[in-house]
Amino acid sequence: MPAVRLNLFYPPRANPVVMDPVRAMTYNVRVDTPEDGEDGWPYRRDAVAGTIRYHDPDVLGLQELLAGQLADVRERLGRYRFVGRSRGAGEGVGEYVPVGYAHERFELVDEETFWLSETPTVAGSVGWDAAHPRVCTRARLRERASGEQFVVFCIHLDHEGRTARERGAELVRARVAATDVPTVVLGDFNCEVGDPAHDVLTESLRDSRAAATHDHGPNTTRNDYRSLHADWTIDHVLLSDGWSVDARAVCSDQYANGRYPSDHLPVVVDLS
Repeated sequence: MPAVRLNLFYPPRANPVVMDPVRAMTYNVRVDTPEDGEDGWPYRRDAVAGTIRYHDPDVLGLQELLAGQLADVRERLGRYRFVGRSRGAGEGVGEYVPVGYAHERFELVDEETFWLSETPTVAGSVGWDAAHPRVCTRARLRERASGEQFVVFCIHLDHEGRTARERGAELVRARVAATDVPTVVLGDFNCEVGDPAHDVLTESLRDSRAAATHDHGPNTTRNDYRSLHADWTIDHVLLSDGWSVDARAVCSDQYANGRYPSDHLPVVVDLS
């Protein structure tokens, strides 16, 4: 008798989403570091906020923000409330991967930050072969008008540790499997389609690029502030069943002197 492979992590099929369309964005805004010189955060922060404001997402996941950067974003984007803890052992230490949501439309039901490590509840813990602590922010939201709920996960997988990326993805997959409402997973995966970490998550989720009715923009999400890096898409939006993907776009907005606001391009997905 042939062997049968069971996917024990596949979540129950979600009911179709009945709320109004939702626009989701993932955007790595690049950490504030003096080594960036004229491309440093003080010169880019208004352009980053302007890019977000122009594309007007209902929910968004950001990566690589230090505490001061998160304060700058909050100051410039009053439409949103942000949740999520920094990745360091102490509160406010290290980078955040916050989830933001339009607070007039949605209310927060609950949220958590967990570490992508062997000890997910230990603040500052470094997993496997990762170069840094890595976290996932989870936010459960309720649409005020309809009462419908969904969950957003925002992740930033390690840039060096292949094992850490894959095992971290497995932790997120387990959280997704325990979720009883439609789910969006977005972030900087530090890997492309076909990498084991991406494969782990797409066992039970759909990549918005493949699912989109319309796809727009360059075939990359990376740049050096002045020119695009070809064929390097490492920022992704994944979806549970229940969502329809009306459109996906990689947004190549530029500001002064033809520069990009970050060394990543934002990905925007329209869901219904």
